[in-house]
Amino acid sequence: MTERAAPYYCPYCGDEDLEPHEGDGEKGAGYAWTCGACARVFRVKFVGLRSAAITGTVDGTQTGGNA
Repeated sequence: MTERAAPYYCPYCGDEDLEPHEGDGEKGAGYAWTCGACARVFRVKFVGLRSAAITGTVDGTQTGGNA
């Protein structure tokens, strides 16, 4: 996996005119992106997976198996 995964659209206005915001990359905090439409600068950071997604359970019940 790369350290910089590009977002497809701005989470504030929905526009796709995004560019990397250079010069302030903090290790572990994600990289900043600049939206050309609304002039906002934002970060996108992957936090992790929910435990239900890993174990295959939803609300404590097993999913996808033979009952």
